[in-house]
Amino acid sequence: MNESDASNESRGGDASEGGRGGLLLDDVRRMHVMVAGVRGARLVERVLPAPLPRVWQVMSDLEDGFGEFQPDMRSVRILRRDGDRVEALARSRYGLRAHFHGVLRPGWCWLQSRFLVIGMAAVEAEDESGHTRVALTGGVRVPGRAALVPFGARRELEEAMTRLAARVR
Repeated sequence: MNESDASNESRGGDASEGGRGGLLLDDVRRMHVMVAGVRGARLVERVLPAPLPRVWQVMSDLEDGFGEFQPDMRSVRILRRDGDRVEALARSRYGLRAHFHGVLRPGWCWLQSRFLVIGMAAVEAEDESGHTRVALTGGVRVPGRAALVPFGARRELEEAMTRLAARVR
């Protein structure tokens, strides 16, 4: 499933009635929808005690901050940006490379390569505490199918979330 397959109607920040009679989804709820459409995908969600701008600053900084909290990322280099469309080259800590294409905009990131998927979303916590709800997904893709290999994914996502929480405190 591509990020663009999800309805453009889901870009709202709050769950409220949309102009076309549909319910708008915030980006974390939207990530749940994306993950539900990918067999084997796992999602980790947590409320971090930090404001959204600080959390998203780290999450969306693909070339610096992202590698600090993603356990297996050594480096990411943006090759091209066109609006919210991104093309990037990533190297893992194990020397593997991935050529990603996807979308990066405030509160939302969905990147895919031939063998990997990375999804991140962040919104203000609903309790108006100044905290941030974050959702992470990702893993190894099964080429040609909307499926991820689930082995070890939840553990890695939990580690990424723990490292992100430590970075934004």
